[in-house]
Amino acid sequence: MNVQDVFDIIVGHTREIVPGLEDHPFQPTDSLRALGANSIDRSEILMMTLESLSLKIPMIDLAKAENIGELAGLMHARL
Repeated sequence: MNVQDVFDIIVGHTREIVPGLEDHPFQPTDSLRALGANSIDRSEILMMTLESLSLKIPMIDLAKAENIGELAGLMHARL
C-alpha cells in the first residue's frame, strides 16, 4: 500500500461523512476543515480510516497534519 492508497481511503470516508462532496476533485492540499468537516466529522473520518488500515495511532499525533496529503503521509509512515 502506498501513500496514494491511504489518501484514497481518507477521501472515500470523507465523501461518506461530509454531504455534498461526492463529485469534489480532492487534492492532497485540501483541508478537511475547509471542505466543511466539523470536529466530530473529522474525528469520525480519522477513526474510520485508522480502522480501515488496522492502525492504532493517538489522535494527537495526527493533529499535526495541515491537509489530507499530510494526513495520508503520517498514516502511511505507520503502516
